Amino acid sequence: MVFYFKFLIIFAIFMTSYVNASEKKLIYIVSDIRIPFWEIMSKGIKSKSSNYDYDIQIHSSSNSAKIELENTVKAIRSKPDGLIISPTNSSASVTILKLAKEANIPVVILDIGTDSGEYLSYISSDNKTGAYNIGKVLVKKMQKLGYEDGSVAIVAIPQKRINGQERTRGFLKALSESKIKSVDLKQQITWTQAETYIYTKEFIKKYPNLRAVWLQGSDRYQGALDAINELDKKGEVLLLTFDAEPEFIELIQDDILVGSAMQQPYLMGQKAVEQFYNYFNNKEIIKNIQMPILAISKDNIKKKLPLIKRNVLGIEK
Repeated sequence: MVFYFKFLIIFAIFMTSYVNASEKKLIYIVSDIRIPFWEIMSKGIKSKSSNYDYDIQIHSSSNSAKIELENTVKAIRSKPDGLIISPTNSSASVTILKLAKEANIPVVILDIGTDSGEYLSYISSDNKTGAYNIGKVLVKKMQKLGYEDGSVAIVAIPQKRINGQERTRGFLKALSESKIKSVDLKQQITWTQAETYIYTKEFIKKYPNLRAVWLQGSDRYQGALDAINELDKKGEVLLLTFDAEPEFIELIQDDILVGSAMQQPYLMGQKAVEQFYNYFNNKEIIKNIQMPILAISKDNIKKKLPLIKRNVLGIEK
């Protein structure tokens, strides 16, 4: 009999734990999980969801508006307690928010932004300031090398995105303050290494006085390096980026990259789940959260390394 009661107690504890674990379900609809930035953000979401015993599902849209809409409909039909979205662009957010509102499902937006609509919280990076600060890093490097009369070109993320617009504005502001000219901007369409390679090669051939290329992303950086090296412009055409890859730690220290404006996707993902925790527990919800971006160069990378490893690269141990 004693054994029986012990069994009932253990079973009750187990079932309580099970119910709690299944009590809240969140779904993350992300533009493309294959891009490291979004994959790291999803790790932050999963980590914090685990802390709260929330069930988390992730639907990647492969950067396709059609798949994104299908994912949204599928997610809403499964009746989650909340949606976290990193949409393909700011206009796509409007449709997702509209459908979620009709289903009475709260939404937290991560990074991309929206043109309109209702949401619980919007967690973004301070793209304009981050781009401005990495622009100042480039200016300092160009001045040190005597490249002040040279020009700069940009491989941009889609400028329909609010974050893309802010990155461009901040970066151009830094250049204009030092009277350095920006000569061209091409937007990513296929998001491939080949595309970045072609754009960079076109820049170098078209602008003889080109001294730097800025990538508004990170994962296709090798395409730009290949173009620079192939045209024998190493050291003459500088490269810097937005966001980060694990190998950037070495590339920045070796002067292969001038630097990078590093968002903190792991931390951003955690913040999104925290806002849902506050919502579910009737605590204060912060409507708009802007996370700082780290302007990393050879001068400060060693000091910032612990922060970079966890919040930027999502290295959990």
